[in-house]
Amino acid sequence: MTIDDHKSHLVTLGKFLKQFQVTGSKKDEEIPGNDRFFEDFDQKIDNAIHYNGWFTRENIIFALQQWSEALTPQNLKWWLGDYNLNQSGGKTVGIVMAGNIPLVGFHDFISVLVSNHKVLVKQSSHDKQLLPVIAAYLMNLDSRYENRIEFTKGKLEDFDAVIATGSDNTARYFEYYFKGKPSIIRKNRNSVAIITGNETKEELAKLGEDIFRYYGLGCRNVSKLYIPKDYNFDNFFQAIYEWNPIINREKYANNYDYNKAVYLMSEFKLLDNGFLMLKEDKNFGSPIATLFYEIYSDETELEKNLEEHSEKIQCVVKLHPGKKEVKFGHTQKPQLWDYADNIDTIDFLSIL
Repeated sequence: MTIDDHKSHLVTLGKFLKQFQVTGSKKDEEIPGNDRFFEDFDQKIDNAIHYNGWFTRENIIFALQQWSEALTPQNLKWWLGDYNLNQSGGKTVGIVMAGNIPLVGFHDFISVLVSNHKVLVKQSSHDKQLLPVIAAYLMNLDSRYENRIEFTKGKLEDFDAVIATGSDNTARYFEYYFKGKPSIIRKNRNSVAIITGNETKEELAKLGEDIFRYYGLGCRNVSKLYIPKDYNFDNFFQAIYEWNPIINREKYANNYDYNKAVYLMSEFKLLDNGFLMLKEDKNFGSPIATLFYEIYSDETELEKNLEEHSEKIQCVVKLHPGKKEVKFGHTQKPQLWDYADNIDTIDFLSIL
């Protein structure tokens, strides 16, 4: 199968995913395979919500729309244009997927396919409804995928390389279990935002998307703010207030109540607006419904400090980002070439 074949199929898949909307899915009769897969996939969205209490239709549709926007001819050309994939392929690559946000392992999945390898998928029990339908859809587009996509419920066996994503604790298990095999093993990471104090409410409102989308469960969600001395949080709290309905979600509210009780019993100083707590803390990973913050006095020194801790950071978010940074409101809208942990997956796969 050529790269052009893969690109064509992924573009069609992108059009298929675009049909599913929060306001109501709209079937496009021009999309191949709709007669077989449209209703099934729409049902699987509802099933995913049932199996994972953190998943909502809005968040699942948001993820699907981001993928539909990513899988365009222009983006695929830009993503794959500089790689030499003519000689790659023929290996079996295992993927151990996380389940914190919808389709979190999908980028790894398509990366293995476009590199002409066979993909052996072990899904998380928290996110196992959507990807099998997508895989079946690709097989329907091209029967050659049938021998290149396999799902397993047990341990990964008979593979040549592996991509595994989990916590710091599971990463130690992965490193032991997969030793001797080429691997990409991802650990806990969090994202941070740098605030200068000159942002408008409208600009800070965009940051709310980076904090609250997927309830803050993704590694690309902002979990910590860096603020200048004497920063006034009033504008920030007013800007993110539109997200206040999030407290009506039971699982989020339970985390908010629990963490607030722990903080109050420990007599930590908090800022609280009724659905988000701000706590001064040097750590990067804040609990659900909590955002850590730290005061900085010199931006150059801050950037140096963040570079020293780069292995713990997924994204650095700024209003006016540099080349390696992300602008407000875009952490959950990565491009195909925005690799997790800054590890070039296609380069890894191309030299197996």
